[in-house]
Amino acid sequence: MRFIAFDLETTGTLPGVDRIVEIGAVRFVNGEVEAVYSTLVDPKIPMPEGASRVNGITDDMLQGKPLICDLLESFAEFCGDDYVIAHNAPFDTQFLKSDIEKYESKAPRGAVLDTFIMAKKVLPGLANYKLGTLVQHLNIPAGEFHRAEEDASYCGRLFIKMMEKVTGLSNMMPPEENLMALNGGSVLRFPQIEPQPKQLDLLDGLL
Repeated sequence: MRFIAFDLETTGTLPGVDRIVEIGAVRFVNGEVEAVYSTLVDPKIPMPEGASRVNGITDDMLQGKPLICDLLESFAEFCGDDYVIAHNAPFDTQFLKSDIEKYESKAPRGAVLDTFIMAKKVLPGLANYKLGTLVQHLNIPAGEFHRAEEDASYCGRLFIKMMEKVTGLSNMMPPEENLMALNGGSVLRFPQIEPQPKQLDLLDGLL
């Protein structure tokens, strides 16, 4: 079983308006962490006080960090063709989709699955389906929340636990049609933008 779990921290809740300030992604292979992609992102706007209270990320922490336009390709290469897992996936996916389209960048190629939707099917009857609630319910060891790498790790371990409940086996992914059904019958994908050929300078055409 191989997949990428990822999470973002942002300046707010509006894709295309608010900005990504942190990307965390964890590659799991057969239940174990194989690799981590984790970076703060300079949003080039002040960090709102409300968002900073939630995730603890400050303007000083972001100053001089890479810009999102310089990170999208390396993030896409890290994810490759693997399934990409997130909790409340439409939120994170829309933020990345907005920047991928804006900068005409490479994007992860795998299907995006949502542990929030899956948990409602696999673990019915809970009071809520927040990541922290699910992590506690399944006795997944946890520390702080609302930082991208940590939340991505919790999301990945949540996915593993749910797949064990579905298949009855450790580190076993169900057939794709069952996985899609657990995901609500639909699947998100990042836009795949073909790189545009560079136009020749007019003078080059005259030489």
